[in-house]
Amino acid sequence: MKLDFIPVKMRLPLKFGAETIDSIQICHVEYPAYGAVGRGETPLSVAWAWPSTLTFALREELMCKFCQVLAEAYPAEVQQHPMTEGYKFLTEKLDALLEKFNRQNNIDMPHLAALICASAFDIAMHDAYGLAKGLPTYKTYNKEFMDHDLAWFYNDDAFKGLYPEDFFVKDVPSELPVWHLVGGKDLLYESERTGNEPEDGYPVSLEKWIERDGLKCLKIKLTGSDAEWDYNRVVAIGKIALKYNVEALSPDFNCLVKDPVYVNDILDKLKAEYPAIYDLLIYVEQPFPYDLEANQIDVHSCSERKPLFMDESAHDWKFVKMGNSLGWNGVALKVCKTQTGALLSACWAKQHNMMLMVQDLTNPMLATVPHVQLAAHIGTIKGVECNAPQFYPAASLDDEKLRPGLYERRNGIVSLKALTGNGFGY
Repeated sequence: MKLDFIPVKMRLPLKFGAETIDSIQICHVEYPAYGAVGRGETPLSVAWAWPSTLTFALREELMCKFCQVLAEAYPAEVQQHPMTEGYKFLTEKLDALLEKFNRQNNIDMPHLAALICASAFDIAMHDAYGLAKGLPTYKTYNKEFMDHDLAWFYNDDAFKGLYPEDFFVKDVPSELPVWHLVGGKDLLYESERTGNEPEDGYPVSLEKWIERDGLKCLKIKLTGSDAEWDYNRVVAIGKIALKYNVEALSPDFNCLVKDPVYVNDILDKLKAEYPAIYDLLIYVEQPFPYDLEANQIDVHSCSERKPLFMDESAHDWKFVKMGNSLGWNGVALKVCKTQTGALLSACWAKQHNMMLMVQDLTNPMLATVPHVQLAAHIGTIKGVECNAPQFYPAASLDDEKLRPGLYERRNGIVSLKALTGNGFGY
């Protein structure tokens, strides 16, 4: 097992809730399994997965250490399909390892942070299996290769005889509409420049990003705690969206809202004052605290207005099931919660008529590949989020030569045409 950490510096700071980050560690795993060597990468997104009063540097160091624990814990010999092997590790080993690690370090790293660390190993295992079989990994999620049907994973006879492949789209697209993230500190207009912005050939303001990349989908980061600021931000970005014929907007409230009234009031005011902007909102992302068990808020009033998507709360399919009962009607999938977990959440959600989106953690380099593969195969409400080109485009320059069109967003899309090999198509 080979484990490396690749430090990546951001060209602009990224605001996550109360924290602003300017660099990130990418966990890189090479996993010898099934007679092949699979690869997996994941950005260790500390601010997203582990909100805490501990310093960012300490939390990042601890997540790297936990990756080292996992490198020792993932089995050297795997026999069964990675869906089974991955699920057994996640359900039988991960929490025990996390509890021991937390005890030893006198900390409280959350399960979500542990999942991010595990995802690089899990992705690498899935990649190795496809390579060993001489097939794209997505061609192995069926009865011919898997040890169990989905009923075994869910303990639910409604899934008897069904496999992930049964939930994939019939015609897998080679291009996807791409979403751009508008951070809380991002400039909207060129006139807002102060002279302190990087001069590296890439856009800084939202309007220039739209002009260069032909963007049609914008995700809007909000505070979740300042309703006036949040409303004005949606209106300001909405006006730009109308000017440039953007097709879709999504507000992201960052898990900080405690009462559905906060979201409903913003949506209702927007509908009354700016109906054209309101019509562009195709879903609302995770306004409420991500600990769903501790915050079982009935959100039907929100999801009746606009589709309401779980993100941080959707740790696995059991939380998706719980969220569905509370009124959530969509799921934002992320391969950083493991390929195994993302597929199980996706299939459960589709069987229960929930909508899907695939979002990244600012995934550069190899981490982009399984991320867009999931979006292409599972089918989403609209395209895929890819914001690594905004924050550290230089990190993927070598990868762009290998996989042209995947990292440089053009005409509002990313291209998967270069992903033709076995495994994940790296």
